Amino acid sequence: MALVLDLLVCVVGLVVFAQHVWALRGHFASTSMAGGAKVISFGALSSCAIMLILTWWVDQPVFAQVLGIILMPVSLILFWQAIRASRAASLRYAFDTELPRQLVTDGPYRYIRHPFYSSYLIFWTGWAIATWSIWAVVPIIAMAILYTSAARYEEKRLGESEMGRAYALYRKQAGLFWPRFPARS
Repeated sequence: MALVLDLLVCVVGLVVFAQHVWALRGHFASTSMAGGAKVISFGALSSCAIMLILTWWVDQPVFAQVLGIILMPVSLILFWQAIRASRAASLRYAFDTELPRQLVTDGPYRYIRHPFYSSYLIFWTGWAIATWSIWAVVPIIAMAILYTSAARYEEKRLGESEMGRAYALYRKQAGLFWPRFPARS
């Protein structure tokens, strides 16, 4: 049973990760990759390698592997919803120096300003849980720092664009990585 679950964790993880990699050329519209985007790509490749090693190196309880196997495709649902909502917007890679062309507020963007980063964080968390290793926290923290830096940079660029006012209003209704729920009266 352990071998089957280890294989399943790795296959699901690699299938989800491959779709993230596809988005670099298949969805995002930048002509070149900025240094920060290259750092994120290196971090993601390194995290993937670490998660693969930990999956085979550490014994995991069945519930952790099952939970991880569930979370990874859940992250993919959010990922594909973000792609559908932003297809026409010609989004760019992280840390692109050009000003954004369009503000996306449909689909998951109604609730989350950066659903791609949210989906990536859910994915890494799912894989980390599946490895059941304290060492899996290191890639999650590293990727969270990178995604937060990229999101803050993108928000700065949106604020500097002609959409700055609209974006300031949008920020009040949608959370950074997690939905913002209205305050109770």
